[in-house]
Parts: sequence; C-alpha cells; structure tokens
Amino acid sequence: MNRRNPLLPYLLITPTLLFVAMFTIFPLLSSIITSFYKQRLNIPKFREPVWDGLGNYRELLSDEVFRQVISNTGIYVLILVPLCVAAAFLLALMLHAGGGEGSTAVLNRRSRNLRRVGKRMNGFYRTAFFYPTVIPMVSAATIWMFFFTPDYGLFNRFLLFLGYRGAQNWAGNPDLALAAVLITAFWKSAGYYMIFYLAGLQNLPKQVFEAAVIDGAGPLRLLVSITIPLLKRTTLFVTTIAFIGTFQSVDHVFVLTGGGPSDRSSLLLYHLWQVRFDQLNVGEASAITVILVLLLLFFTVSNFIFNERGER
Repeated sequence: MNRRNPLLPYLLITPTLLFVAMFTIFPLLSSIITSFYKQRLNIPKFREPVWDGLGNYRELLSDEVFRQVISNTGIYVLILVPLCVAAAFLLALMLHAGGGEGSTAVLNRRSRNLRRVGKRMNGFYRTAFFYPTVIPMVSAATIWMFFFTPDYGLFNRFLLFLGYRGAQNWAGNPDLALAAVLITAFWKSAGYYMIFYLAGLQNLPKQVFEAAVIDGAGPLRLLVSITIPLLKRTTLFVTTIAFIGTFQSVDHVFVLTGGGPSDRSSLLLYHLWQVRFDQLNVGEASAITVILVLLLLFFTVSNFIFNERGER
C-alpha cells in the first residue's frame, strides 16, 4: 500500500513560509507596533520609543505636506495605471497581429491594411517596445532629463519648432513636474505589462474566433465581445501589479525632481524615505508604511471582488 505522509505538503511550503515571515510579515508587524510610538533619532528626548498611541497618524493627517503627497500619489496612480494597461493591451494586440498568431490573426483577416502593418511590427518592434523595461529606472530618468532640459531639451526644441517661444522647465515647474515623472514611468512600464497581454493573446482559443467569423462577427465585435472578456484574468493580474508598481516608484523622482518644487511631485514612497532617513522620524515613517500597506490591500481586494462579481 502506498501511504502518503500528511505532513509532506506543509514541509514543502515551509521554506516559502519562512521567507515570507522573515521579509514580509515580521517587518509589517514591526511597523504596525512602531507606528504607535514617537521616536525621533535626531532628538535626544525621543531617541528611545515613547508611547504615543495614534499621535503619528494624527500628525500625518494634519500635515499639509503629507496631504499634498497623498494627492500627488492619487493623481499619479489614477493616470498611470489606466494608461499603462491600455497601452500594453494595444501594443500586445498589434505585435500579436504582426506575428499572424492565434486569435488576433483571425481578427485581422478582413483588414489587409492592418495585416500589412502588423507584419512589420515583429522582431525589431517587439525589442523596441520591451527595451525600456530592461533599462534601470535611474537610467531611464537620466535619459528623459535630456528631454525635459529647459534650454536644449527635445521637448522645448519641438515647442520652438511649432512656434512657441517660452521654454518650459518641465522638472522645475510646479504644474509640470508630476507630468514629467508620469511620462518617464509610463515609458518605462508599458512594455513590461505588454508581455503579459502578449502571452495571454497567444493562449486564446483560436476555434472561438473562427466560429465567430463564420457567424459574421467583424473585427470590432471580435475584439469587444471575445478578446477583451477572455483576457479578463490577465487584465486583473496586470492592473494589480501595475497598481503595486506605481506605489514602488521612487528612483525617477530622485533623479528628475527630488520631490519638488514645493513637494508637487513627491510620491508616498519617496516621502517615506524622506521622513525615515532625512528627518529620522521612525514612528511617523512606520505610520506611513502602515497607510501604504492598507492602500495596497484595499485596492487588491476590491479589484478581485469587482472582477469576481463581473463574472457571475
């Protein structure tokens, strides 16, 4: 008789559980506990933790800088995530069509022009769209700094070519600094999310599209009624990791704007770094960490619930 050890599954997941406990659960619990204490390493009176209850949270909510950072982060997320997801889907659709593969090839049978364009968007274009993903964010921000330079930057040279004489300091203008950060992050991230959509398109059942074409469905109907619904799980995954990725954005803020001017381009993670390592405010930094985790948890859970209800 073949007897299985009932403890074997638990033994197999033990290494992963230990890793998660050491680098996720324990730091999170430590941050939650520390957030209830006042601790400032640059003030002798508060070098040792002092119980403060919800004091750190009250100070954050009454802080104008923190409210500005939350506003910046909200705008950043609400603009960047939809743009990245939409661009990733469109790029994947074009590249998949260019390869003449699977369901998208069926979608394009009635459009010779789209097929002709799609065939050209292979090897070179796939590399070109994905290449920004390989570049470190600091390098990407340095490249875009050249575009945003006030005097000889390509953006201002283009505006000059169009007849606009006023050179813009993109990274130094309070009204444009966050846009500069957004553009850089979009250029860096869209190609990464495109890979997931491209993989999803390649795994769609070709027979479903062939049957729809026989029934008289056109390209737009195939896209709206078949392709997008079948990619719902892929979209759920992409939106989740895109949302988390936006909250991890910090490198390009260092290079482009330093959070300025007047904190108009500062994001939550960058502000967390400033509070912890510039101001040495351990308690307040822990409170920001808890708020960040709660925001991520709220979106992830609500995203799953919304998609699950949509499938019923």
